[in-house]
Amino acid sequence: MDPNRVALIDDHEIIALALREAVTRIPGLAFAGVAPTVDQLLVRHPDAGLVVLDLRLADGSSPIGNVGRLVEHGAAVIAYTSGESPYLLRLVATTPILGIVRKSDPVSTLVETLQQAAVGRAVMSTEWAAAIDSDPGLDAAALSVQEQQVLRLFATGLKAQSVAAAMKIAVPTVEDYVRRIRSKYARIGRSADTKIDLYKRAIEDGFLPLPDSGS
Repeated sequence: MDPNRVALIDDHEIIALALREAVTRIPGLAFAGVAPTVDQLLVRHPDAGLVVLDLRLADGSSPIGNVGRLVEHGAAVIAYTSGESPYLLRLVATTPILGIVRKSDPVSTLVETLQQAAVGRAVMSTEWAAAIDSDPGLDAAALSVQEQQVLRLFATGLKAQSVAAAMKIAVPTVEDYVRRIRSKYARIGRSADTKIDLYKRAIEDGFLPLPDSGS
């Protein structure tokens, strides 16, 4: 991984142009390119050590999961968002990113964040600090990877049998996961008694995209 090679995960051309402009202002950094998903970025630009990640992608992938995959790959991540979901912003703020930049921020803010992230420094903006402080128990549900997948599938309306088939596990196992998910949410005061509740929790925590949401 090369920390001086910057890549973007986004599906809007104008964002790529803005990032390219920001990178040209920083000596030593190079713009590697853009991809619309994490999967495609890892194929096209596997050596990019600094990734600017749009939190709302067209493939509907979880931004929390996307940050985890990129960090596991060895990349540093900067979240780039329009901030339309405050709850999601608070959740992302608890992941191992190095900064949060709003798309409405001036290019100078993006430049400063990139400069610091390139040398491994987190840029703790006032917005980032406020996002974390506003909900100290935000990640208390602590769903496992399997539980997150069950929630994503079950909350969209699939029956337990369909979830079991998709995940290649037994129906009783799915039912046990759902009980555990509901219990975890109940412990932190976020009701998940019905499928509608589960759908809301999945939206709030970034496991499903907002309906008709832009990036």
